[in-house]
Amino acid sequence: MRLCFLVEEHYRHDGMPLDVVRQLTAWGHRVDVLRPGNSLMAISEAVRAGSHDAWVLKTVSGGPGLTLLEAAAAVGLTTVNDVRSIRGVRDKALAAVIARTRGLPVPVTYAAARWEWLAEIPASEYPLVVKPADGSSGRAVRLVPTPDHLVELGPELAGEGLLIAQPYVPNSGTDLKVYCVDGELYATERCSPLHPGQAVRERQVPLGGDVARIAAQVGEVFGLDLYGVDVLLGPDGPVVVDINDFPSFRQVPDAVARVSRAVLRLARTGTAVSAPAPALDQAPAVPVAEPVRLPAQGAAVGVGGAGLIDGLGRGDLVNGGVGGAI
Repeated sequence: MRLCFLVEEHYRHDGMPLDVVRQLTAWGHRVDVLRPGNSLMAISEAVRAGSHDAWVLKTVSGGPGLTLLEAAAAVGLTTVNDVRSIRGVRDKALAAVIARTRGLPVPVTYAAARWEWLAEIPASEYPLVVKPADGSSGRAVRLVPTPDHLVELGPELAGEGLLIAQPYVPNSGTDLKVYCVDGELYATERCSPLHPGQAVRERQVPLGGDVARIAAQVGEVFGLDLYGVDVLLGPDGPVVVDINDFPSFRQVPDAVARVSRAVLRLARTGTAVSAPAPALDQAPAVPVAEPVRLPAQGAAVGVGGAGLIDGLGRGDLVNGGVGGAI
């Protein structure tokens, strides 16, 4: 197969997805790596049907890669994940509305184009977590204990565009990250960016049934195939605080091979193996150490081939042959 990966400068040296590119190449597939935002692109010529089987996006929120992926989808090309699903989670304000409307446990969310307008949030809602609606990789995430602290942090938030604010969810200082890859759910824990002093070793942990159902529901609601969900275990139960369309998959066993196989399957079939999640009010299952496997279903993934002419936009070409299989 021939694939195109869109990788922005922020992830140029990251193992995910570059190790996936290397794995696919080793299996005999041909992979083009295009770095949007780092060169001039003849976009009207780059996005053409027939020269690629699928395009895969790994870029920062708000970067130019998503526009290029949307252009590919607009002419009927396959994208991994579905480009509409990516847009739905890249905008955190939009994601919060969709998730809450569909019954997912997310905090009340406020949005403001200027940080000064956040001062209208009632003092009873503090402490707040404030972050850019298009943020990624923890950029400009701030814990705001009181309205007075908001004034102090204001200059740091200026220029970040649309901001969202959510009441802080009391927790142990540990974030639970649930990854879905090829229909399996894996749970890992790590130190919360809001509590950097917390001594937490990043590791894989058992996945409880209630969190598994929520993570599966996220995939169903947003139409995602490869994704991650940040969950806090609050006093009233699990709360979803972030969703990522192509996360790092850190601590997932054999993550590179698993993600590589998922990309190939989606490029070939355009279908997901995840299924509509069980009802969130079902009795929780006993936590399990093994990944949770989801039944099969179809997903909204664009269908067709994708196109990128060699050399256009100064894309990097990784040659691995044509038509190889695992």
